Amino acid sequence: MRKQYHILNGDSLKAQLPEKIQGEIIVVRECLVDGNVKGSNLVELFHSRAQFISQHYEGFSEKDYYENTVPEFQKIQGIANGADINLWFEDDLFCQVNLWFIINLLSNLHQHNTIFLIRPKTHNQYGFGGLNESEFISVIESRFLLTKLDELASLWELYQNNDTKKLLNTARKLENTYPFILPAVKAHLERIPTEGNLGRPSQSIIQIMNELETEEFEPVFREFNKRESIYGFGDLQVKNLFDEIMNSR
Repeated sequence: MRKQYHILNGDSLKAQLPEKIQGEIIVVRECLVDGNVKGSNLVELFHSRAQFISQHYEGFSEKDYYENTVPEFQKIQGIANGADINLWFEDDLFCQVNLWFIINLLSNLHQHNTIFLIRPKTHNQYGFGGLNESEFISVIESRFLLTKLDELASLWELYQNNDTKKLLNTARKLENTYPFILPAVKAHLERIPTEGNLGRPSQSIIQIMNELETEEFEPVFREFNKRESIYGFGDLQVKNLFDEIMNSR
């Protein structure tokens, strides 16, 4: 039997994964959807990310990044030839950006591995989090082989270089095979601030605050998750946007 690798988007998914699922677990502990992703190679990228995370996420240091995040990426680089690689990612922008990076990383290994994508059958703010053991087994059985890997890998480079035009065009080219990519790309484009517009997530937060008549974070965060599940933001990402809005008032 071919060796199985499971690349999971976050530790919470790792904690939920049933023991019946065999294979080596690798956890992506990143939020590439947020902040500086500059770097012409992995060393530079990791430096950019470690700095950004330590400066914008309370309680996380550069040392934490190099001890907890980077080693998991190094495990991906160490995957042997002839393996099945199962990518557990959802459709929201948070997951998609991480997925694009992982596919790009795998494509640079130039190995002969078979890469599958595993997605929850229901796509909402709960995603994998709402599955029981039998449902986890079911989604593995529904895994599908990834094709057009070069185009998928290019999504990361286009995102990293902020080439929004080519990013959108590539998502449209891939739409028939991967229809979930285009909504995520459109959500990304809509979050970019323009003159007189803070971007869709911030505008949504302001609207929620006005409708709920509150400046408390928790109710705003809950409602944001309902309305803007396409972003897949956690409390840290929404809190940073929320604090920017509050500080500007």
